[in-house]
Amino acid sequence: MSVEQISEEVIKEPKKLLRKAYDGTITAMSYAEILLNRAIKDFGTEQTIGYPDTAYYLPVIMCLSGEKVTKLGELVPILNRLRNQVRTELTVENSKLWGESTLYAAEVIETINYLRGDNPKELPWTGFLGDPIVRKHGIKMVDWTIPGVAVILGRAKDSQAAKKIVENLMNKGFMIFLCDEVIEQCLEENVKIGEDYIAFPVGNFTQVIHAVNYAFRAGLAFGGIAPGDRAKHLDYQKRRVLAFVLHLGERDDVKVAASMGAIFMGFPVLTDQPLTPEEQIPDWYISEPDYEKIVPLAMEVRGIKITSIDIPIPVNFGPAFEGETIRKADTYVEFGGGRTTSFELVHSVGPDDIVDGQITVIGPEIDTVPEGTKMPLGIVVNVYGRKMQDDFEGVLERRIHYFTNYGEGIWHVAQRDMCWVRISKDARAKGFLIRHIGELLMAKLKQEFPAIIDRVEVILYTDQAAVEENLIKAREVYKKRDDRMRTLTDDSVEDFYSCLLCQSFAPNHVCIVTPERVGLCGAVSWLDAKASFEIAPTGPNQPIPKGVAIDELKGMWQSCNEYLYTNSNNSLEEVNLYTIMDRPMTSCGCFEAIMAIIPEANGIMVTTREHSGMTPVGMTFSTLAGTCGGGYQTPGFMGIGRSYLVSKKFIPADGGIARIIWMPKELKEFLREDLTQRCIEEGLGADFIDKIADESIGTTTEEILPFLEEKGHPCFGLESLM
Repeated sequence: MSVEQISEEVIKEPKKLLRKAYDGTITAMSYAEILLNRAIKDFGTEQTIGYPDTAYYLPVIMCLSGEKVTKLGELVPILNRLRNQVRTELTVENSKLWGESTLYAAEVIETINYLRGDNPKELPWTGFLGDPIVRKHGIKMVDWTIPGVAVILGRAKDSQAAKKIVENLMNKGFMIFLCDEVIEQCLEENVKIGEDYIAFPVGNFTQVIHAVNYAFRAGLAFGGIAPGDRAKHLDYQKRRVLAFVLHLGERDDVKVAASMGAIFMGFPVLTDQPLTPEEQIPDWYISEPDYEKIVPLAMEVRGIKITSIDIPIPVNFGPAFEGETIRKADTYVEFGGGRTTSFELVHSVGPDDIVDGQITVIGPEIDTVPEGTKMPLGIVVNVYGRKMQDDFEGVLERRIHYFTNYGEGIWHVAQRDMCWVRISKDARAKGFLIRHIGELLMAKLKQEFPAIIDRVEVILYTDQAAVEENLIKAREVYKKRDDRMRTLTDDSVEDFYSCLLCQSFAPNHVCIVTPERVGLCGAVSWLDAKASFEIAPTGPNQPIPKGVAIDELKGMWQSCNEYLYTNSNNSLEEVNLYTIMDRPMTSCGCFEAIMAIIPEANGIMVTTREHSGMTPVGMTFSTLAGTCGGGYQTPGFMGIGRSYLVSKKFIPADGGIARIIWMPKELKEFLREDLTQRCIEEGLGADFIDKIADESIGTTTEEILPFLEEKGHPCFGLESLM
């Protein structure tokens, strides 16, 4: 039942609740007006305002009204308008408008707090979450790795109860926003919260607005919804952002008004306080004092369903722990990372060469070694499936990284024979053993890939001789795969693959993945897409038969155009895969990097999600993302995956890698070996990478031009881009 369907015919208006909501709205609006008037007196109407690290101005106001507020005085008529919509009649319908006004009031209050410097960002408190954080988790939200969003406000009955609720949600994979005293309660119990755990302690009560503006930016960044299209933004929140609010503890008038703001967005609110019928709105504002039942009920009323699996390990697990860092001082035992020999391998075997469900440890277990030990490690995962193919081995092998990191207190980076694993002291104290990595991998591989995997067996080597012996075999497999990938060129395959994973957020975006052009997110290669199609034939990755090219240099095929037109909701007719200047591929919002032209230097710059600083085009990554994201073709700007920069099909129509004139130092070092090899192949010389400017040279065109000229960068001799 929707809020719009609630009427006197269904229930009597909950007058007691509505009175509190109305009074709370008046209080919130009055407080915002007082702070605004004081700020104008202190700073003047022309004072520049805004949140840090966002391209979306004041996101709540921008989404709902379309107003791009940049000056303090612009808030006055906005706040007046929202006060005028606060009608006195106590109805549920009016309460939604009160909720909207309360959201505006909170946005104004927090904007002024930032202006006055009253929002210090001290870890783990996050305050406003910048655009890079919103985009970082976009792919997880698109593919439903994150099943829902929980906003927890107030104070639980005790810190142990707070810990139980938060860890329960973490285990289910939820994104969590924490506000008010529940943050201190979690810290008392050493609950792992912060950006690394997608459990954001945003701050005190009014800072709950940072959960709201985070949600609204999803519609702007990924949904392609225009600022000010109020109805579409609200529809998007109700359909796509599966959020609910747990309001724990005291219910004052302003907090009730804020709850109406959540309901206005389509998010149900559950409180742990007992409520009379006059204080409830069925399915929207309800009471559940039992902490064992409050989360399941919240999921039920929001329509969130999770297929749970039981993994017999002694620590929590789920995507919430994927970003966890295990520092040296917190490490009980570590493997690989250049410190010891290590490798990991997924190997496809026959039905007679596997014992399904078996986990074997060859060598010492970690309960037999002292704290601080460095051990060798070999992870071999044998899989059998009637539909399994050798080409899928690398796809599954990359999942070792993700699934191992799902364990709380388990840290995994890199892959193949460069993998590095740490197990924390806390995890070991809870009883974690090396064999439990096998339990994690076995359960998640079977859960995620049931269409191609029928049996799984895991062998974990910690004996030095056994690791070295099997490393030789693993490297033979790696070489065979690499040789296979080198034969996979855009010219050698008959099909490209689509990826529509991000259409939930960018409805008109169509990613076309080829052997030599990885998906924009960097996570979907041609083999990944091929494997995905085999796993889910009706899923987001579909084969696109190439046929004859219309333009081989720019990379245009009739088949791709036809697919694009149909699957971009008939909004785009043509696409070129190998140019940034003429009908380039659309950009969603999950791209790893962005390319942009710098006409003054006749070249292009590249920046990444990790680089938050300024770039020579006068925009940060987040601002650029707002410019070219959302599923639009934007000539001169394009989102890409990092590895596309070293592809032989890197914008050949525009001059290829010779056009690159600036990139962050981190990206330069990340690509150095492969980029140097490509430069040699292109006749640019092994030193070309050192002719590319970075932030240490400058972040403006004026600063980098002398450097490019001094180094003799070839961009000046190329045909004009414009």
